[in-house]
Order: sequence, then C-alpha cells, then structure tokens
Amino acid sequence: MIIGREKEQKELLGLLEKEESQFCAVYGRRRVGKTYLIRETFNYQFCFQHTGVANGTLRQQLTSFRNSLMSLGMKCAIPKNWFEAFELLKQHIKNAPTGKKIIFIDELPWMDTPKGNLIGALENFWNGWATARPEKDIVLIVCGSATSWISKKILKDKGGLRGRLTARIKIVPFTLRECELFANSAGLALGRKDVLELYMILGGIPYYWSFLKKGLSTAQNIDQLFFTETAQLRDEFDALYAILFKRPENYLKVIECLSNGKKSGSTRERLISESELSDGGTFSSILEELEECGFIRRYASADTSENNALYQLIDNYTLFYYLCIQKNAFSDEHFWSNTYTSTSHNVWKGLAFERVCLQHIPQIKSALGISGVQTNVCSWYTRGNCEHKGAQIDLVMQRADGFTDILEMKHSTQPFAISSDYADILQNKLNAYQQLSKDKRTLHLVLITTNGVIHNSNYNIIQREITLDDLFAV
Repeated sequence: MIIGREKEQKELLGLLEKEESQFCAVYGRRRVGKTYLIRETFNYQFCFQHTGVANGTLRQQLTSFRNSLMSLGMKCAIPKNWFEAFELLKQHIKNAPTGKKIIFIDELPWMDTPKGNLIGALENFWNGWATARPEKDIVLIVCGSATSWISKKILKDKGGLRGRLTARIKIVPFTLRECELFANSAGLALGRKDVLELYMILGGIPYYWSFLKKGLSTAQNIDQLFFTETAQLRDEFDALYAILFKRPENYLKVIECLSNGKKSGSTRERLISESELSDGGTFSSILEELEECGFIRRYASADTSENNALYQLIDNYTLFYYLCIQKNAFSDEHFWSNTYTSTSHNVWKGLAFERVCLQHIPQIKSALGISGVQTNVCSWYTRGNCEHKGAQIDLVMQRADGFTDILEMKHSTQPFAISSDYADILQNKLNAYQQLSKDKRTLHLVLITTNGVIHNSNYNIIQREITLDDLFAV
C-alpha cells in the first residue's frame, strides 16, 4: 500500500500516455521509497529491470546486467563494456511484445565505475536508438540515491544527455501527516506528540518507520531501533554516507563540524579551518552535494555577502546521531528510556523541533492563511558589535501583501509561557531586523509551539500562534 505520493504516481503513469518515448530520472535520498514507488506504480510490470551493484567493479556491474537479461530468458555472454551491454538490451527490447516498454534501471550511480563510460553508452542507447524507433514505445526510468551524482551526470549533464530528459521526479521525505497515515496503516497506536518525536529522529523516511513495533512506547521503539545489540538501525549512520559518497570521510568531517558548532551554523571559512580540508573546488563540491542530498542548508542574511553565508545541519537522523546516539558511551540498551527527562534530551528536542518546522513550510503558510500569497522564505542573522546585539531568526516569510512574518519555534511539553527575559529576546530580534534589514514591510511575530501559548502579560508581543496540529495539515 502506497501512502501519499499521488502526484508522483500520476507523473509516472503519465509517461505511458505520451506519444513520444520518455526518459525519466527519479531521485531522492537513500531509504525514501523511490524503488518501492516505481515498482508498485507499474505493478512490477517491466520490459527490463536492473539494479546496480553497490561498490561493484566494472566486471561485477556488467555481470549483474547480463544476469538481469538472463532472468528474462535471454542467453548471452558477459558483455565486455557498457556499449555491448546496451546492445544486448536493444535485442531484448526488439523481441518484446508490442506496446509500451518500461525499462527500469535502479541505482544507476553505482554502475558508474572509473573508466567504464556508462554515461557515453547510455547516451548512445537513448539518442542513437531509443528515440529513433518509429514505434516511439520506450519508457526509460533511471533511479538513484546518490542525488548529487544524478544531478551532475543526468539532470545537469553538459554532453549528449543535455536536455534529453522528458521528466524528472524528486521523491522527498514524508510530512508529519503522511507519517501519521503510515503509522495508522501499520496499526501503530501513536498520538501526534509521539509521531512528532519519532519524526524528529527518523525524519520522513518510510524505511525507518517500517521497523516500529506495535505495543511499544515511543521510547521503547527508539531503544529497539538504535540501542539494543540487535537494533536494525544501529549501523545505519555509516552505511548512509558510505552509499551516497565515494569518499565519505571528507563529507563526514564537514557534518561533524556542523554537529559540534553553533546552533546558527558555520561559515565556509570556519568549516575549512575546523575540518582541516583544503579550500577550493573540491570543498565547494562537498558542500553542494551535502545540500543537494538534504543533509545541510545554506542561508545568507539579505544584508551580508554570499561569502558570509552560514551552513546548518538539518537532517533529522544525523542530528539525532550526533546529539544522542554517540553519547551512549556505556552501550545502555535502554538509553532513550533512561534519559527521557534529561537536560540533554530537552536540548535535542528544541533543536530537532526547529528542523521539523523548517520542513513544513507549506503547512505553516496554510495556518497563516497565506498559501496563495507570493512569499520569500529565508533566514536572517546579524553579528553583534558595539552598537547593537547580535540576532538570529531561523524563519522569515517576506510576503507580497506588505507584511513579513518573523517566526520563532519552541518545543514544550506544556503550554508555553513567554517569560519577561524571552520577551526581551524577541523584542531584540524584531528591533534588529527592523533597523538592519532592507525589508520595510510591517512585521508580525509568530510563535510556533507544540502545545500552544499561555496568555500571560507578555503574550501581546506575538501576533499569531501556530500549534502542532497545524503542522499535521494536508
């Protein structure tokens, strides 16, 4: 059963209705459900289906490709190169029954070995043969978790594949609402606060959610997923980055710096210094690829140059790994249950809730009644000096109707009370933004909380409030 993904399914099925042959790239981070979506959408009915071999040599990739053809009844030797491999695929297609022929090649990035010239052979197959068939019956779907590779080699290719894609579909993680539906379909009795806490750890990755067990509390489920000796996701962190990047150690140096740094993030200069990596094009590629894969985000204040942009860790699972999993030094199998009310647990909750809010911008706009209003969504910060205090605002919505929403996010197990000290902090942010930004719109302060806001003497500083239920909207 597929949860959500209606738009993506419609796009995939629409490929069969086109008069011309179609070339579609489906991409998204590891474990997000790309393969499952494609197979279920087409009811596993493919003219040819193949999956690349993780960390395989050229010989292993070609052998596996031959084996996929043999599973369909074709007798052939192991091809010497990818050009021969695609010639064999052509023969198979020619012998296939009349009608649309769906070719599904999964984990295409794994097949791209050094000096293998996979892209050249794929280009030749598509440009020189598939699009030249008078039947116009080919639907080629390539897929991969290495989002940066797909982007560089397929989406932004400057060679023969440039402009050849007829469709591109990015599969994004589930929203809170979709995770709630997933949990309900699995028979899990979870309240929205439970779904939120699990989302702050697992993100919207269906594969992770599939391991949750009925009858266990949220804390018990987290313990059995990450901290027991047989935990299914105990080693997921290393596997996640190793699969996506050919030299994961350099990417992890950047990630580790961001996990240990300030909540607001780090500048490029600081990341270079702390990671001890060399400045240059390679470092730029690391940052771009981490951002492309959804692990970090880059933002700059409207009043600072791009050189002063900040990089911030935003992946839910990665944040959980560094702030919680790594700290289980004594290998306590009940670590999450035993630290549930600790200070460190509450610190993590605060950071994680902010990330969840940033992942639900459409729901926030809907709650504010501005879904149809053109909006520039950004962050803003200013460093302090002798004239003014520093200030950071994680979420700013500059609206075309003449208003700007300054949004603050607070996780609390009880209705949130705005103290006098916190009211002063909020007022400083408003003053700093009004004085130092180039934005002359009217400012509205919005507070996003898990359990609402107490209407005390400081409540009037905010114009609107958004609660957890609003984040679960469709």
